[in-house]
Amino acid sequence: MRAVAAQLSLTTDQVAAFVELARQGSLRGVADVLHITEQGIRNRLLVLEARLGVQLYRKSRGPRRSQPLTEQGQRFLPHALAFLDRARQLGEVFAGPMEPHEIHVAATQYLILYVLIDAVRRFHKAFPNIRVRLSNHTEQEIEAALLQDPELALGVAAPYESSPELEYQHLFSMDWSLVTPSRHPLLRKPNVALSDLIDLPLILFERGSTGRQHVIDAFHGQGLSPRVDMETTNTEIIVRMVAAGLGVSIVPLMPSGAVTRGRRIGVRSLGSLIRPIHSGILLRRGERLSSASQAFVDFLLPSIPSSGKK
Repeated sequence: MRAVAAQLSLTTDQVAAFVELARQGSLRGVADVLHITEQGIRNRLLVLEARLGVQLYRKSRGPRRSQPLTEQGQRFLPHALAFLDRARQLGEVFAGPMEPHEIHVAATQYLILYVLIDAVRRFHKAFPNIRVRLSNHTEQEIEAALLQDPELALGVAAPYESSPELEYQHLFSMDWSLVTPSRHPLLRKPNVALSDLIDLPLILFERGSTGRQHVIDAFHGQGLSPRVDMETTNTEIIVRMVAAGLGVSIVPLMPSGAVTRGRRIGVRSLGSLIRPIHSGILLRRGERLSSASQAFVDFLLPSIPSSGKK
């Protein structure tokens, strides 16, 4: 038993190097953040792999991969984050009162539905002593709340132009797609242009939203004025409206297909016609996060599916 325990002993330096690799995506990036050489990072990771008996990251040379971790590495990641958080808590035992273990996170409805519900579920499993309280707001409401409500720890949104008082940390990007009723004539066109849509009833996001602004900017950039018949705050409602034959829409879609799965609609990618919509974490600039909030940010950054990143 003593030999097994010694073989599995891990250090915070080794685990921190692994977590930073998941976040940065390369040994060079980790070395820049931790201020040690790439070889030093490599040595820590090799020892960690040897003690765990698995390969945690891909070592092949060539183009940088969007996801450097192996399947075993992805399985180990939430445990590594929990390990570091527990080490942080141990270091704070004699440092004064414990910081709050409930954090309030404001997010847009789209990101709650298709990203955060699953992410928070996995976070609660990895960090059972920290509870995340989610609330649903528009992008503008999230920015205003962060500047006015000190109880709000952070926001998760797709800001169009965030306030200079806020810091943005990128999570992933999404391209835009045309959504039409099934068997719509546009689905047979080899290439769909924005000019093909100007005479059709469009269903868009509400005025003032980042999503609507991206779409309107694309039309105006080509000297076009779209016909907007309906608007709503909810992607799920937009998809239902399209399926009911009330019009067509342009929406950002998760690569998983979760938004449109099972609906009687057609989907066509619009490629580069509309600039991608970027989603990420909003923080008050210069503010030090509580240990609980920092644990959630550290967990969220590398945990979003790599297929959704740009």
